[in-house]
Order: sequence, then structure tokens, then C-alpha cells
Amino acid sequence: MTEQYQFKNDELIRRYIIAGSRSISNYWWASVLLFGGLGFLLTGVSSFYKKPIFSFFSIADITFFPQGLVMCFYGVLALVFSVYIWFTVLWSIGSGFNEFNKKDGKVRVFRWGFPGKNRRIDYSYPLQDLQSIKVEIKEGLTPKRAIYMRINGNRDILLTRFGTPMTLEEVETQAAELARFLQLPLEMLS
Repeated sequence: MTEQYQFKNDELIRRYIIAGSRSISNYWWASVLLFGGLGFLLTGVSSFYKKPIFSFFSIADITFFPQGLVMCFYGVLALVFSVYIWFTVLWSIGSGFNEFNKKDGKVRVFRWGFPGKNRRIDYSYPLQDLQSIKVEIKEGLTPKRAIYMRINGNRDILLTRFGTPMTLEEVETQAAELARFLQLPLEMLS
């Protein structure tokens, strides 16, 4: 389960933890791009010097121009993407929490962003500004299962994490619990 929830203060405060970029798929792709990019780059460099850098590399059929040059380009590109993904994991981009506090009458949405002056993304809204909890479910090649909080002015605030969709059961359960807790209507979009 990508999101967890915990209860505090006798059901007056509900906090949903958002995992962010620290997912198994990000670790997997960062590692694959790192090792694949190194392999391509070392093969391209070996073809330039016409001698293998490691003994298990065979470069007999690879000429530097155009194959070795292209392999160097793809190797550098893969390494750049790998470093980008590793930094998003290291900085835990997108992680944070959604806190619904009946005691103080506020909703707080907190996320970590990229380093800089706007790294902390922290929004707070009064509970009376909430209109409904909206669930969006789209199936197909790129499925989308998300929970939104609709506030005055018809603005929708995403409450679930972006990327890997939650299961249909998780979305329905979490949205129903949240709507019941906040005593708001639940909108379903397909």
C-alpha cells in the first residue's frame, strides 16, 4: 500500500502519509539506467581506443563512427537520467502528508519539492472551505486513480500520490473514509 493512514487524538485528526518518489520502480529504473548507461559508454569509449576496457567486452565488430559514437551518446543520456532519478529518490520528491484536523478546523497538505527556496510545499485551508471529495478513475493504457479535495472556487487539490495508481479498492475505501470523516459528499468521475 503506497499510502498509509494513522489516527491521532480520538478521531479528531487524520493524517495520510504520501510516499513520494521512493518507490521500488524508481529504484529499479535508476539502477537499470545507471548500469546500462555505463555499459554503453564504456563500449563506445572502447571502440574509440580500439581495445576493450574490460576483458569481457568484445568490440571487434564495433567501429567508433557511427556505432561507438552513438553508444557514447546513449550512455551519457542514460547516466544523466539515472542521476536525475537518484536525486529525486534521495530528496524524496513528492513525499509528505495530508492532515485533516477537526480540532483546529484546518486541512493541511504538505509535500517536499526540489531543493531551493520553494522546497517545502505547505498549504492550509479551513475545513468550511471544503466542498467535496472527488474520486477520478480512468482505466486503459494509462490508468488513473486519484482522490481530490474540492475547495471553494471549484479548485481541485490532489490528495494521492502522482504516478503509480492505487488499487481500485484502496481508492474507494480511502475516499469513502475521508468523506465520512469530513462529512462531505463524495463525487465519482469515470
